[in-house]
This record gives sequence, structure tokens and C-alpha cells, in this order.
Amino acid sequence: MNNDSKPCSDMELYLFDLNGFVVLRGALSEAEVQACNHAIDGLQSLKDGEWHGHVHGHVFTGAHEGLNLQQVYEAGEAFEVLIDHPSWIDKVIHFIGSDTGNFDSHHGPCFIDENFVSIRGPGEAIGLHSGGQDRVTRCQFRYHDGKFHCGQINILVALTDIGPGDGATMVIPGSHKSNVMHPQFDAASMAAVATSVDGVEGAIEVHMCAGDALLFVDAIMHGSAKRTNPGQRRISVYRYGPSWGFFRHNYRPSKALLERLTPRQRQIVMPHKPPQSPS
Repeated sequence: MNNDSKPCSDMELYLFDLNGFVVLRGALSEAEVQACNHAIDGLQSLKDGEWHGHVHGHVFTGAHEGLNLQQVYEAGEAFEVLIDHPSWIDKVIHFIGSDTGNFDSHHGPCFIDENFVSIRGPGEAIGLHSGGQDRVTRCQFRYHDGKFHCGQINILVALTDIGPGDGATMVIPGSHKSNVMHPQFDAASMAAVATSVDGVEGAIEVHMCAGDALLFVDAIMHGSAKRTNPGQRRISVYRYGPSWGFFRHNYRPSKALLERLTPRQRQIVMPHKPPQSPS
């Protein structure tokens, strides 16, 4: 079958349905990776709660998980182009299964509710989280009448090579459909104390070269291995959902960002309209 006009190949559709993720090799060019890393170099000294322009230093449950640079699409063109990057945007829209595939003045096909860069060094990791057993609507995996309807599709881009010892993202294939809690979940889950997914039965490391992207439904159980190598693990994560969703955190895109984005990017970043009320 000729898949040239389709957003996903037949194999991508099969593997995403089966495993809950696919790896997009070479999603970013070497120049795009270099541009992202150059921008990160000027931001990596941020501490939790500090701002650099409209980029915010942030941690999830503790410093053992590394530093997040939230609202990283505010960090310049290198990260603006990731908003609707051609390597993944049509695939994202397909798996979300939005109500409309057309961009117009009222709605778009998807919405970014969170975007950040994660920087981790030796000893840092993030614990296990998510999973299909809770049937969380925001993160759900659903397939009905020949179409996917997923509440959250994540694009995790490797900005450094990530192999053994580098603190790779770990996933449990098929756990987006699970009805039963993993027996090791409590011991390995995200917490205020250091945890990782190392040793969790069924979990695999996803090794990537810089520029590769991991596309996965948020319902899959995931986390990371602990980094044991020197140096940094750098990734970006853009979380896409239906255009009627809302922001995960109390961040909003700046006016300056919205003014310089393309119309399509603006609709993905801020599809919401000002409230109406009687005059």
C-alpha cells in the first residue's frame, strides 16, 4: 500500500496501537539540534522558581529529577519551530483524533498544554508514572470506529545521544491498555525521594541519537533510568492534546511570542478565545 499521502505508515499505526509509542529517527536535523542546545546553554543555570524572560526554572517533585525549563517555546526560534514541526505534527493530529482537521478562526486540531526542556546529570532520574489502569481522561488511549482518540500525545526529542548509562526514558510497552496496576509501581513511582524505573519488570530503555523523537501516548507507564554517565541528558517534551484542552500549569504564552508565530502555530499554542460577556 502506498503511504505517501498518509501521516503515518501502516507499521507506525500498528506499533503505536500495540505498544503505545513509536520512535521517529532523525526527526530533527543536526543544525536544529545544535540550535536547541545553544539556547539551552544560556538557560541551564536557572534555579527552581527563577525566570529568564518567559522561560521558568522548575522541578517536579525534587531536585533529584533534574531541572525543567518550562515554556521553552519562549526561548527563541529553535524551539518555536518544534511547535508544528513537520516530522511529527501530522502524526500527532492523527493520534489525537481531533474533531476538526482544519485551521480556522475558531479552532485548531491540537493544543500544547505543556512544553519544557529537561536537563539531568549523574544520579538523576524520574520515577514511574501514568499507566492505563486509571483511565485518566486527559491521558487516555482510545480507538473507536477506525480512529484514534488520544487525550495526550507527547513528543520527546533527544537533544543529546541517549544510550546505556545516559538516563534513558523507560516505557512499559502495552501499559497504555493495562487494567491492572503494576505490582512494582509504588516502589518505583515519582516521589519526593529519588526513584527511577531501573529494575522494573517489563520496562525497557528507549535509546535515541540526538535528533530522534519518541512519540507516545501519555497513558503509557513511563519514567527514566538513573543517569550513571558523566555529562548531561537533554530532552525537550511538547505535550499535545485536543484544542479544547487547557494548560497543565499556570503558564500562558507571552504576547510577544503570539505576535511572532505563524497563524497555525498561534492556534496550537493558544486556541482559546477571550471570554464573552454582555456589554
